[in-house]
Amino acid sequence: MKVAELPTGFADKVLAAQSTFRSVMEAMARPGSVQQITASVGTPAPMMHGAAAIALTLFDHDTPIWLDDPMAAAAPVARWLKFHTAAPVIADPSICQFALIGDGSALPGLDRFCFGSNEYPDRSTTLILQVESLTEGPGYVLRGPGIDGTATLRAIISPENLFERLSVNATLFPRGIDVVLVHDDAIVAIPRSTRLIGKEG
Repeated sequence: MKVAELPTGFADKVLAAQSTFRSVMEAMARPGSVQQITASVGTPAPMMHGAAAIALTLFDHDTPIWLDDPMAAAAPVARWLKFHTAAPVIADPSICQFALIGDGSALPGLDRFCFGSNEYPDRSTTLILQVESLTEGPGYVLRGPGIDGTATLRAIISPENLFERLSVNATLFPRGIDVVLVHDDAIVAIPRSTRLIGKEG
């Protein structure tokens, strides 16, 4: 695929990046809440619109990224990322800053990623996980900073035991793994400080 055939990036780089960054920050500040990505962006399959916008906003030449098999198998994804963000795509998930997950059913064990260090807990991996729905499915009851009491997220997530896996964050904090769930242009953040306290349905 030639560069000219790659999907476009943001139509307006500055405004689109600012808008997307605000959506991501709002999602992080209000864990479990669904936020919308409104920026127009070209999207190489199998990336979803929200994941592509986040990539253009947060990735650069200093942010090593890891792609799961479905993402890595789609050659346009790596080419598009390299062309628009210059972010290095690496083979070792333990040193990546972001991981793009197209198929959560094959998500590696979280210990394959970077949890950060006590001195630099921010040097951990953020998972960008594409999911089937962020409006339907079981209700995940969440608690933690940024949540008034509890919040219920209805979502169809693979792997189904994602929150059970993320329970390791409680013992690692302030180290840990942050997650951004993506479905089309909707995103939900699950920071490392968020805990699952129950499940409905």
